[in-house]
Order: sequence, then structure tokens, then C-alpha cells
Amino acid sequence: MRPKSILVTGGAGFIGSNLCLRLYREGHHVICVDNCFTGDLRNFGDAYREMVLSGRFEFIRHDVTEPITIEVDEIYHLACPASPVHYQYNPVKTIKTNVMGTYHMLGLAKRVDAKILLASTSEVYGDPQVHPQVEEYWGNVNPIGIRSCYDEGKRVAETLMFDYHRQHDLKIRVARIFNTYGPNMAIDDGRVMSNFICQALRGEALTVYGEGQQTRSFCFVSDLVDGLWRLMNGDQTGPINLGNDREITMLELIKATEVAVGSSLEIVHKPLPQDDPVRRRPDLSKARNLLGYAPKVSLEDGITQTVAYFQKRLKELDENPGPVRSRRAPVHAQ
Repeated sequence: MRPKSILVTGGAGFIGSNLCLRLYREGHHVICVDNCFTGDLRNFGDAYREMVLSGRFEFIRHDVTEPITIEVDEIYHLACPASPVHYQYNPVKTIKTNVMGTYHMLGLAKRVDAKILLASTSEVYGDPQVHPQVEEYWGNVNPIGIRSCYDEGKRVAETLMFDYHRQHDLKIRVARIFNTYGPNMAIDDGRVMSNFICQALRGEALTVYGEGQQTRSFCFVSDLVDGLWRLMNGDQTGPINLGNDREITMLELIKATEVAVGSSLEIVHKPLPQDDPVRRRPDLSKARNLLGYAPKVSLEDGITQTVAYFQKRLKELDENPGPVRSRRAPVHAQ
């Protein structure tokens, strides 16, 4: 495969940085665009200096709500906070990022005849009434809820992608990403995997919303990046679900976390947030059959790697996580 010039928006973020590293290691010229609201150049670790000195990596601090002019072959459009904590901080900015950011990236792709991939989300399914979620399902989304800046923003982004495809014959790819975890997640990410692990390493009680019976399907970041790469380099437009189809409850996730940190953990229950989905699992039939996609990292191995990553990050921040206190509180609703 010949080297390409590839733009990754949101490239300093959690998934974006892992994607940039893979593309760079494959020999491509990678242009990382990020406004660093949730992205962080430290996510590239020791590789950052090598990448810059190689001449095959550029970082541009830029907000995709404003246009940018650059010559590229492909665009991976990942820019947008994905955690409720972050995207609800400034919901107007979130929906502008989803809508205007996608509009500007599509305009760029049209001008330079680049293939463009949108990182959409399982949140387009809302609190689903179809299980597992198939790509043909139109979703159950609250258009005026506190999550709609992200949910509806991504739905509009998908609309823009397909309108540009139909009207301008633009080469598009749309990935619907399910819950992803692993190295380079932010400590203050606000999603359940990082919350549980960081609370455990700090010796704090784990916050469980509701009874803990709601389900998610967790995909390790290297598997997700492989799915994005396969979608971009295949001949499928999408949308295509990407993730892991092993479905577990929050209480089962706590048990897996206990094994990874080597201790029992206290649980504190809080009310469910508004519009929080009760069940979430992708139907991966299309990804498996059309892309040859298959997640490889087990939940147990993935959590072990993620615990090691957060131990290192907390130590760098002088939080110095020590042994987790062994304790068990009864499971109760609050």
C-alpha cells in the first residue's frame, strides 16, 4: 500500500491518538488536527518526538467548527467530545462540532477529492427498543434531552455525509462506534470504564447508577482502530457498527475490575442519568461479513492493560495509587 497523506481530526484524543500511531507506523504522512479540549499530545508518549522528527507527522491546533485548507488523500473525522461529562459541558459547542465540523470536513474532502470517514456513534440508536442494534434500526433518541447535543448531532452528521455522497459522489465511510476503552482514555473521561478503574486505584467506592443491571459491550481500542482502518480501506460505505458484541452488566464489569486490581471493591448506587440507555450491544454481522472484522482482545486482558495505563497516569500526576483497600459493601439501590 502506497504511503498516503491522512488527516485525523480529534487526532490527539483517546481513539484519535491510537489511530494516528497506527497510521504513522504503517508509513503514512499523518496530520493530526485537534483543539485540545479533550485531546492531549501526551497521548503520543515517547513516540511523539520520533514522529515529528521523521517528517511524517504534523500537529495543527485547530477547531473544526472553522474551515481549514489542506491537501490530503483521506480524512478520518473523529473530532468531538464523546463522554457525557465533556459534551454536556458546552452542548451548543458540541452540536456545532458535530454539524459544522462535519460540514467543513466534507467541504475539504470535496475540494481535494479525499475519501472521508465519519466516526459516528452507537448513541444514534438512543435507548434502543431493538436488541442487539442493527444498522437498519433508526433509533429511539430524545431530540430535546441533555444528551441530544451529541446523539442528534451525530445523526445530523450522518445525514450530511450521505447527502454529500448522493449529491457530489463523495467517497464516504460511516462507522457507528460502540463503547471503547483502553490506553489514552482521560482520567476525567466520565465514562464507566475509566470511572471504575480510577476509583478502584484511588481506593474510592465505585459509583453505580441504578441497580447496575444496565448493559454495555466494551471494545478495546486497538480492535476499534482496526475496524476503522478496515472500513476506510474497504469498499463499504456504511453505516457499519464497530465494537465488541460481548454484553455485560455493570455489576459484571465491577467483578472484572476487581480481578484486574486484585481486591474487592465498595459500591455506591446513584440514580440513573436522564436518557441513559438500558441495553447496548452491536450486531456485528456486517462488520464481520463485509470487513473481515473480529475483535481480538478479551475483556479481561483489555482491563488489565487499561489498569496498568491508569496506574502510570495517576503516578505521573502524583496521585501515587497504592494498594486498593479490600472492602465490600452490600449492593443496594439509592
